[in-house]
Amino acid sequence: MKAIIFDLDGTLVESLPGIAASLNRALAMHGLPQHGHAAVRTFIGDGAKMLVQRAVPTASTDETRASILKFFAEDYAVSWPTGTSIFPGILEALADLSAKNVPLAVLSNKPHPFTVEIVEKLFPANTFAAILGNREGLAHKPDPTGALEIAATLALSPEQCTLVGDSTMDLDTAKNAGMKSIAVTWGYHDREHLSYADAIADDAEELNALLNH
Repeated sequence: MKAIIFDLDGTLVESLPGIAASLNRALAMHGLPQHGHAAVRTFIGDGAKMLVQRAVPTASTDETRASILKFFAEDYAVSWPTGTSIFPGILEALADLSAKNVPLAVLSNKPHPFTVEIVEKLFPANTFAAILGNREGLAHKPDPTGALEIAATLALSPEQCTLVGDSTMDLDTAKNAGMKSIAVTWGYHDREHLSYADAIADDAEELNALLNH
């Protein structure tokens, strides 16, 4: 194992409370029903546009969806720190890998500037050798382009990289990129849907053991 590429939401950080709060404020501003955390958990993973698409009534107009998306993005950009935290044990696992000079990276479907901001504010400086979020012209996961770009940045082949994530999208990204995959079960997809990963971790200690195997 030469490098580890981590998903962000649901893998490294618990962002559900912040996402749900901003989403519900956006829905309330438009007079639409709000959702509990259990429901919002199922909306996360494919970017903000799909988050809103899943949250609004099917009869909503394109204009309404666009307005909600704009409000959500503006609200979340300001309020995310109050509803985002690093999962227990993750910092220790990252420190162990860094001490062994294992290159680490982040690949997220969040907008690239926002991905960089969150990582740089929550994690110690220089933890990650590469940080990549969604940017203009870059297809969302499970398209492998982002994962392959990170591998190239690290001067490694896809076979030398392992992708760690909490969703089937992450597992599909790894498969499409020709990388190994490790699924974590503390995120936003249930364990039963993650069975085709190369390995599964139920907590950070187990993840650390797998990554140091």
